[in-house]
Amino acid sequence: MSPRPRTVEDAEIFAATARAVGRLGPMRLTLADVAREAGLTAAALVHRFGSRRGLLLAFVRQGPSMVEDCFVAVRAAHASPLAALIAAATDMAEHVQSPEELVNSIAFLQIDLSDADFRKPALANSKQILAGYRALIRDAIDAGELIHCDLARLARAIQAVTGGSLINWAIHREGRVALFVRRDVETLLQPLMRTQRVARPSRRAARRAPPSRGDVRRGR
Repeated sequence: MSPRPRTVEDAEIFAATARAVGRLGPMRLTLADVAREAGLTAAALVHRFGSRRGLLLAFVRQGPSMVEDCFVAVRAAHASPLAALIAAATDMAEHVQSPEELVNSIAFLQIDLSDADFRKPALANSKQILAGYRALIRDAIDAGELIHCDLARLARAIQAVTGGSLINWAIHREGRVALFVRRDVETLLQPLMRTQRVARPSRRAARRAPPSRGDVRRGR
């Protein structure tokens, strides 16, 4: 007898998990919350992932591949490598709906930093982000948009600025979060730019990029 086909793919469940985490935070989250979001039963999630912890581990382990897909899509949507770099650095801010959602996502860092099983995929996620930034920085240098610089150091600085800027926005709450983060990233890059004008992403280009996990954890 063949197994019953899955009515909801893992990717849909992970998207539902991200929404539920943003709404409730990881500490209050239950399998029932994710099940309602995904249109499943809690028993179905237990059958597939074993437990709430199993679901969250599976959720964070798919992060690096999603990051890679996001960088590929952003690069394809921009003729300018520098514009793609800035768009990639501000991508996670485009998916933040409220300061409360950001706070709930940041709370996931406590799990990442205190639980070895979660720290491993978190580290892989962070390294994938840095690799994406380095590739775009190299492209921008080759295109004559940025001066020659240390790729690794600048990638780490961009990662630090994006995460810190999101937190600052949650404190100050001034204007749109994506614009708030973009300005900080552009301030960091300004001294390295050979050109002082960076193309703004079009609405069409923004839609072509895949949705990210939508949490600050991507900015590590």
